[in-house]
Amino acid sequence: MPGHFALILHAHLPFVRHPEHEHFVEEEWFFEAITETYIPLLRAMQRLVDDFVPFKLTMSITPTLCAMLQDQLLRERYLRHLELLIDLATRERKRNCKHPQLRELAEFYIGVFSEARRLFVDEWKCDLLSVVRELRQTGALEIIASAATHGLLPVLQQQSRHTARAQVLIGRDAYVEFFGAEPDGFWLPECGYAPGLEWILQEANLRWFVLDAHGLLFGAPRPRRSIYAPCYTPGGPAAFARDPDVSRQVWSAHEGYPGDPAYREFYRDIGFDLPMEHLGSIARGTRKFSGVKYHRITGRGDEKQLYDRTAAENAAAHHAIHFLQLCQQQIREIGEVGFDPIIVAPFDAELFGHWWFEGPIFLEQLVRQAANEQDFPLTTPSEYLAAHPTQQIVEPAASTWGENGHLAVWLDPSNAWIYPQLQSATDRMTQLARQHTNTVVGQPLRLPGAGLSGEGPALQFADRVLKQLARELLLAQSSDWAFLMKTGTAREYATKRTIDHLARFNRLHDQFVTNNLDEEFLRDCEWQDNIFPNVNWRYYA
Repeated sequence: MPGHFALILHAHLPFVRHPEHEHFVEEEWFFEAITETYIPLLRAMQRLVDDFVPFKLTMSITPTLCAMLQDQLLRERYLRHLELLIDLATRERKRNCKHPQLRELAEFYIGVFSEARRLFVDEWKCDLLSVVRELRQTGALEIIASAATHGLLPVLQQQSRHTARAQVLIGRDAYVEFFGAEPDGFWLPECGYAPGLEWILQEANLRWFVLDAHGLLFGAPRPRRSIYAPCYTPGGPAAFARDPDVSRQVWSAHEGYPGDPAYREFYRDIGFDLPMEHLGSIARGTRKFSGVKYHRITGRGDEKQLYDRTAAENAAAHHAIHFLQLCQQQIREIGEVGFDPIIVAPFDAELFGHWWFEGPIFLEQLVRQAANEQDFPLTTPSEYLAAHPTQQIVEPAASTWGENGHLAVWLDPSNAWIYPQLQSATDRMTQLARQHTNTVVGQPLRLPGAGLSGEGPALQFADRVLKQLARELLLAQSSDWAFLMKTGTAREYATKRTIDHLARFNRLHDQFVTNNLDEEFLRDCEWQDNIFPNVNWRYYA
């Protein structure tokens, strides 16, 4: 019997938007991901559709990323960023006019950045989500939901079921607003699962989710078909398990394809190699990645050699064929036991293009090769469940896809201080939501004890305050901040974001309960943290 292969891409970035500054370095995480990952992936999917290549892919686009993609300020700043990149690459072509290889690479980057601008502005009208919706309508791409701000649900559930529920339901609501339909699948942030979460997913009318292999293998009872078939949870939604062997082949820089010597070296960038005065406005006086990289990974211990684009493209095509053969062999071995297996391979979308520059080429070649194989159909978990509705019932074990498979990355001495603060804010939010949840939805609420005397702060609508309190708490709960504190890659920024959101939450809360609202401060919070305009704070009740 043929098997099935489900490729799932998880597109996520934390909400980074700083209108209070003319330029903010961390916003470039978003700009880099657009140029190197989102545009190449979407364009590859469009080519496949245009060429009538049958394929099925699944992709989660988190609410924070959707909000950033729709934000007019960030769109304008991204365009300015692209213009600076084109200018830098043009000056690089002139600087390297007597070095044929470097000049050719500079011209390559002029082409990359110019094509990104053409697609983003001229063809897609600065609206990447519209491209996603069009691909979704073709039936080739399934979009699934995720938690509101990528909160780590096992930890939040331990603090309060209400706050985990709010992350899921607000994330579901955001999906409906962005895509105009109810989602079938749900991406658990960090693949973090703990027993009990399935009941929240069931309440949100979600049919399936993905967790790490050991989460299913150590479930009760043990799954009869290992990780090669989904299992329904006691609450209803089905759990699909990540295949560790297949996944490692792609994401591991040491064991997998991204470490091939032909591929572009991520860490060697002219932002660190060239004099500051030559980098110009793209650097803004700071040493950082520019996106212009001239070297390939090269063999271990060898001096870095210049990047050969043709060799890299050939390597990506070769690896796509090799990966397909490995998956086919694995499916043949599994299929001998007498059932229709599925291999599930979830990855961070940003691996393809940003970290592994040739990743989008690999994916496109993989899809094209798979289309020619009758025994290797690409599918989605939703499609597989529809064709295989009868499955075993298992209670999965607590798990994540982080280091060692559990919560150590996010529960570490470097970040443990945030959780008592989040717990306190959660308790306060729940208390306020319970006090006001019985009011008529959509009706303006006045602050407690407010009269009609015309006194300024006393007449402000409580609904606005409760919405902003929910936004600040949600943003403080992002798993990204604890991760960045642990890894040290942006510890100061992650710490400041957590402190700032909690400080705004506490100040708004105290003003609310004392009937002493500073409307200017509320407006400033709404201006800075403008995510989820229709957030339903009543979910915290």
